[in-house]
Amino acid sequence: MSQRARWRQVEVKVDAIDLGQEIDPDFYDFYFVGGGQDKQQIVIAEDLRKKEKQIKEAIGNGAVILSVCGGYQLLGHYYKPHEGPELKGISLVDAYTVAGNRRMIGNVLVKRDDATTLVGFENHSGKTFLGKGVSALGKAIVGNGNNGEDKLEGLAQGTVYGTYLHGSLLPKNPGFADQLLSQALARRYGPQHLQPLDDHFENQAHKRAMTLPA
Repeated sequence: MSQRARWRQVEVKVDAIDLGQEIDPDFYDFYFVGGGQDKQQIVIAEDLRKKEKQIKEAIGNGAVILSVCGGYQLLGHYYKPHEGPELKGISLVDAYTVAGNRRMIGNVLVKRDDATTLVGFENHSGKTFLGKGVSALGKAIVGNGNNGEDKLEGLAQGTVYGTYLHGSLLPKNPGFADQLLSQALARRYGPQHLQPLDDHFENQAHKRAMTLPA
């Protein structure tokens, strides 16, 4: 994201938001929440709930959030493990996650409603289910997607995105990266028409990933 912005002479400032750190909902245009093991997820979940009001205000003001795997689960209502208490999310989106009986690992190919594709790698046992009327990021043509049952992958709701796609998601999907960048810039500067970049190598990586088995 940062490099694609800089290639277009867009100045970028990246900060890590620490545990217990206050968020100014008017300051950041783009948020990223990654994944981790259950032990770390418990700590992050508690901290996210403390930031819930500010995060929701930021998104309401047009900020973009991309969440992957464990971070994706915490944007919903809860994650229910096999054992132990339910891990509450921030209910930014109408979704919930329960622990599955098998680990879903492998390459993923996703087809979006606009016929574009996303590629990545999944590694999760949690099964995420979207609420009625909530849009998925796309449909898993290869791989398990959110839960291995309905073949939906990820979530796309306004400027909120969740996904189980790891494996250099943005470098291998330059069109999706530019979609996020455009939305983040639009918060302050209005609708964007980004200058095209030479994505030869990114597109080659994308095409190669489309041929990999699950």
